[in-house]
Amino acid sequence: MEHNLQDTISLLTRTPATLNALLRDLPETWTSRNEGENTWSAFDVVGHLIHCERADWMPRVRMVLKFGETKTFEPFDRWGQERESQGKSLGQLLDEFSDLRSENLGELRALNLRQEDLERRGRHPSLGEVTLSALLATWAAHDLTHLHQISRVMAHQYRKTVGPWSAYLGVLQCAGHSSP
Repeated sequence: MEHNLQDTISLLTRTPATLNALLRDLPETWTSRNEGENTWSAFDVVGHLIHCERADWMPRVRMVLKFGETKTFEPFDRWGQERESQGKSLGQLLDEFSDLRSENLGELRALNLRQEDLERRGRHPSLGEVTLSALLATWAAHDLTHLHQISRVMAHQYRKTVGPWSAYLGVLQCAGHSSP
């Protein structure tokens, strides 16, 4: 499937409502537990998505459009949510994510990107040259990765409780596809 900006925006628009429907007002036993050392809970993932809204997607879009390949993206702190989420409830994080995503997609739409803009290149600190189109497609795939991660982490809480049915539950067989 080739990248289509409108399809990407359509998916990105739905993530806050999806997270809200899945997580809001759940007992903390579902949202605060993880899969073990150096793994994230659902709470942590929502915090990470907020951190990405602030420090990753749109800042990098702006850099590609302004500097092209002449300026390398700032390295991304993959644990930045730890300090930013302190003292907040999951409900607050869900609201914050929804607001930030709405603002970022409003800014993205206002850019009125054309195909030649999507072909522009930027420089990632470890991946090297990347296109704006690839960055935007990654934003959508990143959302899907973390939705999958949340469902996997939550299912992990019942890994022993389901007994022999675990053999039929693929989410319990999945070891993950990326580090947090």
